[in-house]
Amino acid sequence: MQQRDNHSKLIGYLLWLFGFLGAHRFYYGKPVTGTIWFFTLGLLGIGWLIDLFLIPGMDRDADLRFHSGAIDYSVAWLLLTFLGIFGVHRMYQGKWLTGLLYLLTGGLFLVGVLYDFWTMNQQISLRNASRPG
Repeated sequence: MQQRDNHSKLIGYLLWLFGFLGAHRFYYGKPVTGTIWFFTLGLLGIGWLIDLFLIPGMDRDADLRFHSGAIDYSVAWLLLTFLGIFGVHRMYQGKWLTGLLYLLTGGLFLVGVLYDFWTMNQQISLRNASRPG
């Protein structure tokens, strides 16, 4: 079986720098623990430090769980993380209407951005699975 590399360790480690807010956990498809990290500052920094060593495993699991394809997970996650309120990550996925809605409403008043943090990997995986190559 061919190993898919749809998530990047480099991006994972870059997001880990903000990991006390759970960014890397959301990126690797772990929204529940990402939310816990957000509200506890990475389990008071202890979980954040431990994650330094867990990222390769989280990367491997994400590569196996989610479909590769035309939409790049790393690009979408960087757009969501840094430009989420402007909807650029949605436009990148071809969701122009909701992207414009996010642009006009500040990411649906941040609720839409939070929703996308929880569901971004599934959104991309579904789009990639439904598109040829």
